[in-house]
Amino acid sequence: MQGLLTAKTEDDLFAVLAAAARDLGFEYCAYGLRMPLPVSNPKVYMRNNYSRHWQERYARLNYVRIDPTVAHGMKSILPLVWNESVFGQSPEFWEDARGHGLRVGWAQSSYDARGVGGLLTLARSHDTLSETELREHSLKMSWLVQVAHEGMSRLVSTVTPPPSDLTSRELEVLRWTADGKTSGEVGQIMHISERTVNFHVNNALSKLGAVNKTAGVVKAAMLRLL
Repeated sequence: MQGLLTAKTEDDLFAVLAAAARDLGFEYCAYGLRMPLPVSNPKVYMRNNYSRHWQERYARLNYVRIDPTVAHGMKSILPLVWNESVFGQSPEFWEDARGHGLRVGWAQSSYDARGVGGLLTLARSHDTLSETELREHSLKMSWLVQVAHEGMSRLVSTVTPPPSDLTSRELEVLRWTADGKTSGEVGQIMHISERTVNFHVNNALSKLGAVNKTAGVVKAAMLRLL
């Protein structure tokens, strides 16, 4: 497990992740990172040791769009054990996955202060995931999720840190703006002039690289600054 903390490349880190998955009784391991920006087309990084045929099929049919484990991970950080009900809305996808040896699985997501989301999936082709096995390994599996996220987000070059130099005033005016307040209303709430509010807003937008208040608020929220 020490290699998870000292890996120098994504390949090295994933090799350690896959070995850790095998130690926990899983044949397959997959890890995906989803960047918070751009909002319209977030950058995604994925690594797995599934069969090449399944990787190509998953990409060609754009299965990420209907994969219920991905949908769950985007709205919850609770672990998810694969079962029939999880895949109830996408039976053809579930049947296809099972046909490629992915019959038993577990997944859990994680998010960091920069808004980067990660999803670790452990899977195998046989033996159900019993309650006893979950009790025995759940802490190790969840720990693996966090360490994998820390390592991958550190190593993947497309992850960029959010602006760290926004002042407390700039963040406050963005929060009120996110609540739908006008510059005049924000000024009244903060006991400053509307001109001063706009000064802070413009500074924040410049630091965020946003073209207007809406884009600035959305970007700040996606980066978990608000």
